[in-house]
Amino acid sequence: MKNMITQSTISCPHCGHKETEEMPIDACQWYYECKLCHTLLHPLAGDCCVFCSYGTFPCPLKQQDHSCCT
Repeated sequence: MKNMITQSTISCPHCGHKETEEMPIDACQWYYECKLCHTLLHPLAGDCCVFCSYGTFPCPLKQQDHSCCT
C-alpha cells in the first residue's frame, strides 16, 4: 500500500487564491467554495473530485488506485 497524502492545496481558477485543505479519505468531494472569491468549484470533465481538478495532489481514493465515485 502506498503512503496516502491527505492534504492538498486547491488553487481557485477564478481568483488564484490557494488554500490547503484536508481531503476526505473515503469519498470524493464534488464541490468546493473558494474562501476568497466564494466561487463554487466543481470537478473538471473526467475528474472525480475538486482535488483531482484543482489540487496539488489527487484525492486519496485516486492515489490508492480505487475507483472513484462510481
